[in-house]
Amino acid sequence: MLKNTLSGLLSILILIFCSVNVKAQNSKTGTWGIVTVVLPGDSAHKWGGYIELQTRTNTLFNEAFYYEVKGGISYDIAKNYTALIGTGRYITYDYENLDEPPTALETRLWEQLTVNQFLDRIKIEHRYRVEQRFFEKTGYRNRFRYRLNLAIPLNHRKVDPKTWYVAVFDEVFFNNKAPHFERNRFSLALGYQFTKALNVQAGWMNQYNYNLTSAGAKNNLAINVQYRFNRKNVKPREHIPSIHD
Repeated sequence: MLKNTLSGLLSILILIFCSVNVKAQNSKTGTWGIVTVVLPGDSAHKWGGYIELQTRTNTLFNEAFYYEVKGGISYDIAKNYTALIGTGRYITYDYENLDEPPTALETRLWEQLTVNQFLDRIKIEHRYRVEQRFFEKTGYRNRFRYRLNLAIPLNHRKVDPKTWYVAVFDEVFFNNKAPHFERNRFSLALGYQFTKALNVQAGWMNQYNYNLTSAGAKNNLAINVQYRFNRKNVKPREHIPSIHD
């Protein structure tokens, strides 16, 4: 167990270093607003799912330029292994000219596997995702994503009701065309689990984008409100609070 813990923490430190060692592309701090409704698997049910609405702004709570709606169906392969198939619609505008038509319209499909590790107070999530992206203007693309997510409860050993916790993750994005590396996304947030169902998380989101002609990062305030349905007369599994995006 100690070996797994040290390995996981080392991976987190490497990803954090890579994510913060970048130059700013857009000095303005934006906002990500995310609302998620989840029906998780539990001790008696393997099937679940979720839906999510999201908006992004170029500055704090102003110049909204991006909207998405998405959802998925999940299946618990084993206690700490969950597969999911999802789809979504993504719309991007030019924040400098919001009256113009969208600059990008995307329909996305994806398949993912989530693996959880519960090392006493340290909760670790590994997420692997393969995306099929259909753009109305630029055609079809593939993308491959890996996210390492860490949650540490502060006043309880589990993320139970009335629990404060720290959440940190780093995610890398690749595609099947040169230069292959496309994006790094790093988040550091503080969350509070109000009840078994309601969770709110807010913090810093840094997104670094790279292509053959430009590269740079943008800081954002990310706010995620999540509601989890809990079926009656069953024992919910311990979960790791995380953004579904």
